[in-house]
Amino acid sequence: MASAARLPELSAVPWRSLVDDAYLRRQGRLWTFFMFCHVVPFIGIGVGLLLLNLLAAPVAIAAFLHAWIIPELYALRGANVVRRRNESNASESVAQGLLGDLLDHDARELQRSTGLALQEGELGTWLVGQAGALLLRKRRVYCFCVKATDASLPPSDRIAHLLLALRSDEQGFATVANLASMGAVESPPTPSSKAAASRTYRAPMYLALAAWSNNARRWTSCPT
Repeated sequence: MASAARLPELSAVPWRSLVDDAYLRRQGRLWTFFMFCHVVPFIGIGVGLLLLNLLAAPVAIAAFLHAWIIPELYALRGANVVRRRNESNASESVAQGLLGDLLDHDARELQRSTGLALQEGELGTWLVGQAGALLLRKRRVYCFCVKATDASLPPSDRIAHLLLALRSDEQGFATVANLASMGAVESPPTPSSKAAASRTYRAPMYLALAAWSNNARRWTSCPT
């Protein structure tokens, strides 16, 4: 999918090196390390306080809550990059039809039900929304914040612009986009995980992740 012709938007971020497999693996390890540093100290504080004095239980509970809420906030931050914003008007109906022409049957149905366009790439599998995209690589999801510059475009046109940019230069697209969050994703999702996924990612994202998982067998996955 990548092309020798690079996106012109790359000139706006000359200090960034092109995103590749090595970069994504490195970012994944760093994100895991930083999350460990955020969460484990609060768990340790909570356990230590309980061992010292049971009267410190309220403070220990507060520490445990901090350890729980930090990953939740990062997950919500990642989910927000592909949050769907519905608009029902004539221009959106036309844009939806044009976007549908860019997708195959399964991807078209997925986009209409979730607002996310599925695209296979060399770096992984992408789910493209109106103002962001998810990159799925086996058990890890990268949440990128990126959007079309023309705010007057209907939602489907915004997705189409991002999709065409992704297809023309996948590495450039990932380089221009801002990495907002990252995390693990269950592959394949199980029914028991639906409640948690719906709370954190909302139902449309769960459906999109489930569709990615169901179709993953047909695709060649990038190594992680």
